[in-house]
Amino acid sequence: MTTPADENPIGPPPWLNAPPVDPYPFEETHDLRVGPDLHPALLGLLPYIGVWRGRGRGGYPTIDDFDYAQEIRISHDGRPFLHYESRAWLLDEQSRPIRPAGREVGWWRPVFDGERVTDDLEALMMTPTGIMELYLGRVSGTQVELATDAVLRTATAKEVTGGHRLFGIVEGALLYAQEMAAVGHGLTPHLSARLVRVGG
Repeated sequence: MTTPADENPIGPPPWLNAPPVDPYPFEETHDLRVGPDLHPALLGLLPYIGVWRGRGRGGYPTIDDFDYAQEIRISHDGRPFLHYESRAWLLDEQSRPIRPAGREVGWWRPVFDGERVTDDLEALMMTPTGIMELYLGRVSGTQVELATDAVLRTATAKEVTGGHRLFGIVEGALLYAQEMAAVGHGLTPHLSARLVRVGG
């Protein structure tokens, strides 16, 4: 006669009945005055770290132009990449919120040549609408320019085939312009905004 132990001689995994774990023990920060030390590879991107908030204008040949507000949080945890998170909301003519708009999360990763960090940059950007973009680009002073190398999308996502983004720190503000290729159109201006630092 076999027993359950004979049928599964390695037994249950050790984590099966283990007690709960404490909260995530490592700090991530958008404020360079607290938290982990900035990885040296991120020094060229240091001006971007913080919380930014402002407004912009959007449009595309297939939609009406619109005004929006946006908050971007760029943070680090001591490793050689930045975490990027953006949320936006539509505004009416009196700058009152109408409804939530685009959301995006991603990572900016400096490219290494052996042990040496270069001015090249990889960025992964993902949306809840089923689109993931891989950007390649460069850091030049306080400017970051990115162009898509690949776009992946779910079966139900909008047909987006490419993108180009230009970021810059200008007089202490974060400015950007974004072009998009989608639904049969080539790269076309889509979003532009000016955000001011509100944290970090």
